[in-house]
Amino acid sequence: MLRITLQPRWQVSRDDGPALDANTLLQLLAAVQASGSISQAGRELGLSYRHAWGLLQQAEALFGQALLVRGRGRGSVLTELGDKLIWADARIGARLQPLLESLASELEGELGRVQRRQRAVPRLHASHGFAVAALREQLAARQVPVELRYRNSLEAVAALAQGDCELAGFHVPLGEFEAAAAQRYLQWLKPDQHLLVHLAVRTQGLFCAPGNPLAIQGLGDLTRRGLRFVNRPEGSGTRVLTDLLLQRHGIDARQVAGFDNTELTHAGVAAYVASGMADVGLGVQTAAHRFGLHFIPLLKERYFFALPPDAMDRAELRPVLTVLRSPAFRARVAALKGYEAASTGQVMTVSAAFEAFAA
Repeated sequence: MLRITLQPRWQVSRDDGPALDANTLLQLLAAVQASGSISQAGRELGLSYRHAWGLLQQAEALFGQALLVRGRGRGSVLTELGDKLIWADARIGARLQPLLESLASELEGELGRVQRRQRAVPRLHASHGFAVAALREQLAARQVPVELRYRNSLEAVAALAQGDCELAGFHVPLGEFEAAAAQRYLQWLKPDQHLLVHLAVRTQGLFCAPGNPLAIQGLGDLTRRGLRFVNRPEGSGTRVLTDLLLQRHGIDARQVAGFDNTELTHAGVAAYVASGMADVGLGVQTAAHRFGLHFIPLLKERYFFALPPDAMDRAELRPVLTVLRSPAFRARVAALKGYEAASTGQVMTVSAAFEAFAA
């Protein structure tokens, strides 16, 4: 099975000057940040001390200021500029990686079809999530081909109804907002026909800086003067949740500074907050944990894959369903911070999942 990996790459230069390989520089800065030593960082990356030192000098000459503060007995520490470069790279990765993974998966499918000239690979359209990424890893490890495309929840479910994919990922909050959120998807899903596979229960909440220096307590703080928010795009399940939460608290979106600033993924929101460009965002606990942020839980939600009515009889879907229902994948999901996997792999009808209002 073909595997394609696409990675972002950036260079830095001045007008008519030579370009600096920023990727190697960023790896070096991150290693120095972790170890406090240029020589150790160079060894970890397979660079000689001379090469590492020369790369740092070239970068500092290009930027016109230091990237490291070097002191006897206390190692090397990144300057504010060095730290900003690290966070810029984290934001690039968080924003672009899902798009690159999606494009790589599409290319794998296209090239695979040319090679095999046989049955189509199952198409999975889903909002980006850590359990979805874990599923792709598990499928690849078992050499189960699937064409993954990341898109918002509503687009994914619409694609399933229109025959453009075989699995559609979407999420619905538990509790008071469940009916309002689910109705958006039920315009595309037929309760007595479409099937659902339960992926996980996950916790959504507010991200803020480590230690919560601004003493943010909840949604009511979003209207506080000077507090900067970062949002998710229209159509995403988390944006729907944000709108419902603000409505419940009687908060007009115009009262929230930064409401129109959006990031495509939970990781993108977390990176935006961690880099200091916003004070608070909303997303899953896993993203906050991975970026070292303070997390304020608000509610839990269920993530599903919607399937066509005859999914259990389709030969091309059986390997995917086998992985989804395996103990190994359930354990992988349970290991994610803020995820619960007790029902992972359970197959049900739409009516059974939303019996209170699916009719």
